[in-house]
Amino acid sequence: MAQRQPGRRASSLVVLDGKSRESAGVVWLVGAGPGDPDLLTIKALKVLQKADVLVHDGLVSDEILALAPAAVQRISVAKRKSRHSYSQDEINRMLIAFALEGLTVVRLKGGDPFIFGRGGEELEACRAAGVACHIVPGVTAALAASANAGAPLTHRGSAQALTFVTGHASHGAEPDLDWASLARPNQTVVIYMGLSQAAPIAARLMAAGRVGSTPALIVENASRADERRVVTTLSGLAEAASSLSGPALLIVGEAMALAQAHEPTLLQAILREAQA
Repeated sequence: MAQRQPGRRASSLVVLDGKSRESAGVVWLVGAGPGDPDLLTIKALKVLQKADVLVHDGLVSDEILALAPAAVQRISVAKRKSRHSYSQDEINRMLIAFALEGLTVVRLKGGDPFIFGRGGEELEACRAAGVACHIVPGVTAALAASANAGAPLTHRGSAQALTFVTGHASHGAEPDLDWASLARPNQTVVIYMGLSQAAPIAARLMAAGRVGSTPALIVENASRADERRVVTTLSGLAEAASSLSGPALLIVGEAMALAQAHEPTLLQAILREAQA
């Protein structure tokens, strides 16, 4: 396929792989889920299979990327901590430019586009440029992590509230959160991108009044064949996190007392055997 540079608006006709395109393009912000291709929604699969251009995160699994058409133009915009292949502004401009060429652009994101996925920024950019933008929700990592561990995020008597927060702030700084609110008992707090900040997060919660014996769970690579789970407590969160390095969630709350230490599920065993 001939390489095209985004940014040139076609007046009326775009040709891609011999197919003329006269209609306006569109951007789809699609949630790929936490990694297990079986957790991809049917709608996400349908949209993915009609993509002309696929702009994807680094956390999207290879199994899901393989579901896209062979002829699709693939662009990785992987972001890992401070290492960004593209800035967010560059990604926004890329999506808009391809859509203005009359193409169907799928922006494939790990988890759900609107849960710490910066999908809102991309939606706003498309709206400002007059580009049609549609959203396909995905299974966010917290749901897969709690399900595999057998620990409900909400539970009668021990978790009447559920809060998602980010443990990642700009330039490696500590997140600016309402620690007093998060320290209240009988609620579950899920911290995304908090592995490197586990020690200060735990210290802040305990200083605000959350007891150190509160059950906690860390899940690395939720739903994937190499998923790892560590059952611990709030006071032991920092030490437990030090043994992990991959994308991980920290989950703190009384309901995490139901979490099971890692044992490969039947599905995970099958996946590992297939990948061997």
